[in-house]
Amino acid sequence: MLSRTDRNALSDWWWTVDRTMLAALAALISIGLILSLAASPAVAERINLSSFYFVERQAMYLVPAIAVMIGVSLLDERQGRRAALVIFVIGCALMVATLFVGAEVKGARRWLSVGGVNLQPSEFVKPAFVVLVAWLFAERIKRPDMPGNLLAFVLLGIFVALLVPQPDFGQTMLATLVWGALFFAAGLSWIWIFALAGIAAMGIVLAYFMLRHVRERIDGFLTPGSADTYQVDRSLEAFVNGGWLGRGPGEGIVKQSLPDSHADFVFAVAGEEFGAVACMLLVLLFAFIVLRGIGHAGRSEDPYPRLAITGLVVLFGLQSVINMAVNLSLMPAKGMTLPFVSFGGSSIISLAYAMGMVLGLSRRRAQAAPIIKDLVPGAGRA
Repeated sequence: MLSRTDRNALSDWWWTVDRTMLAALAALISIGLILSLAASPAVAERINLSSFYFVERQAMYLVPAIAVMIGVSLLDERQGRRAALVIFVIGCALMVATLFVGAEVKGARRWLSVGGVNLQPSEFVKPAFVVLVAWLFAERIKRPDMPGNLLAFVLLGIFVALLVPQPDFGQTMLATLVWGALFFAAGLSWIWIFALAGIAAMGIVLAYFMLRHVRERIDGFLTPGSADTYQVDRSLEAFVNGGWLGRGPGEGIVKQSLPDSHADFVFAVAGEEFGAVACMLLVLLFAFIVLRGIGHAGRSEDPYPRLAITGLVVLFGLQSVINMAVNLSLMPAKGMTLPFVSFGGSSIISLAYAMGMVLGLSRRRAQAAPIIKDLVPGAGRA
């Protein structure tokens, strides 16, 4: 047991971290393993791998992910920003390398093979990008003479310029939306927000006419039957089969023919085997984590943790919404994972880093000062 009177980093962390959010994240990770057991054996057997290949890999990825989440949550604000800068620089360099030596999968170059493990650098750049942009906007609030807004624009330009050639329109859209949310949260002019919305709309139009895979996905969404919508059609079939309470664990049939049932479409497997009620409870769990983070951000008087927490939970929430919306055919396919639930080592570890930052920035460090002043006469005087 960790006592409040212990004076070590782990004890201090335990009594200052948001244990409720930590429990919610642990529940989400556990649900991910359960759904991996339900969804992945059919995929593994179809491609001649051992039945529990993806389950074992997911469990293996969770070990460094949990270590990263706890380790990052132990960092103070300055250490967290420095770590984000290092991750962003190294990640961008790896994204450049991916364009030349990365493995091509389904026409996209997004992965590097490192020691037999596929690494997606953009996943790690994403949360680091959010932290750095939040810091730049916060510094602009504190010091109006600092060109924080301009530098934030530059970071967005660098990230988007590396995502588009891969091509990864989904991540580009997600990064831009989160950047816009931070721009709004920083209290900047509505004129800028409408201008950015117009630029984003133009970007979508240009992507539609210039990128074939984007055009096919949008056409398939707007006009069913005009493009390949096989996975989305099977996903909807899974939800229909599951009804309110599901067919039962392991009883799903759509996963036998759904190529990405263990990854992008694991939510559909949840719908078929556990039902709409279980899916709504999962949605509530995601919403709880996001709202809990927003609550912490709202209570922070310092603009940096307020903006960083806001950006990271918006990233977490938007990615969740996009994945579930695609599964329900509410928006075009994006190739976006469901946080901590879909299979994918890069995604799980990068999201662990993001939520570790949220846990670290929301720790109740400020409460220690009154305790010290009460115990030590004269403490706190200048």
